[in-house]
Amino acid sequence: MGRIVNVAVVGYGGMGGWHTRRLQEIPEVHLAGVYDILPERNQAAEEVGIHAYSSYEELLADPNVDVVTVAIPNDAHKDVCIQAMEAGKLVISEKPVTTSSAILEEMIAASERTGSVFTVHQNRRWDEDFRVAEKIAKSGDLGRVFSIQSRVHGSRGIPGDWRNTKEHGGGMVLDWGVHLLDQMNMMMGKMPKTVYATLSNVTNEEVDDGFTATFTFDEGLVFTVEVGTSNFINLPRWYIQGLNGTAQIDDFAVNGKIVVATSDEKHDAVPIITAAGLTKTMAPRTDDTIKEMPLPRIDCDIHDYYRNIAKVVNGEEKPIVTLDQQREVMRLMEAIFESAEKNEVVAF
Repeated sequence: MGRIVNVAVVGYGGMGGWHTRRLQEIPEVHLAGVYDILPERNQAAEEVGIHAYSSYEELLADPNVDVVTVAIPNDAHKDVCIQAMEAGKLVISEKPVTTSSAILEEMIAASERTGSVFTVHQNRRWDEDFRVAEKIAKSGDLGRVFSIQSRVHGSRGIPGDWRNTKEHGGGMVLDWGVHLLDQMNMMMGKMPKTVYATLSNVTNEEVDDGFTATFTFDEGLVFTVEVGTSNFINLPRWYIQGLNGTAQIDDFAVNGKIVVATSDEKHDAVPIITAAGLTKTMAPRTDDTIKEMPLPRIDCDIHDYYRNIAKVVNGEEKPIVTLDQQREVMRLMEAIFESAEKNEVVAF
């Protein structure tokens, strides 16, 4: 193992606190300290034994700090990240990295100008439900996959913080879309051909409180990404359809099942009776022609993100999350807004 890498966190709110806890759980990194513009948050850090810098300038001037993780509202990322790059630090930005492709290009230009590594914390690449969905979609067990649905549903509306204000980069496209779109790109390995999207404003007029985006890929595959915040009965987290079977992942805990066809029906379908008549089309398959299987499980470790960062500092690896990937995710989010505004399909 290379030398232990020192990481300082800017912002000691929800995600900043999350980072400090993860940084204290693995030996490859050391939490050098935190800085927040709110004195009470710095005091809260000190009370649990975390060093708090008196200013951002003091943090950047600390020669022992190798990495700066920026966990503040989206609209403030650019200047803080660029300052850290200019101080020679490896910089991690929380996601979304910023609010537009144009601003992202300014941040990338600063990385190229200073020679400082710049990357983004796409932490939901380590969600087990995503990893399982990816494995199923690529396994061939369902036959040719023609439809993938990825969604998250809640019923509490938008939290009362930066997420409900346009100024700070709020809304569900930027908050949750950034995760689901990154996962889509990891699964597909390429950009889609088109997207058609709609936004919802059920509980908030300033920013979107949900959206549905339908992406098309080669060979007719349709990938649907959906976020809702006013759903009192949730639809499945993942629903994957192939010519030979279907997989359903109900939730983040990876409950669900896979059903595949084992043979063709040996006789005509037995009609089922509905109030208005008979139907053969929707008659269920007989048990001897299908097989139900449990979902696979995958051991995922979110600490691998910072293990990679430590190896990047020590010259052993390249960042897992690349800037080109972030360019693609930003373009996807902008295309969703464009499609919804124009009420038309947007091509990539």
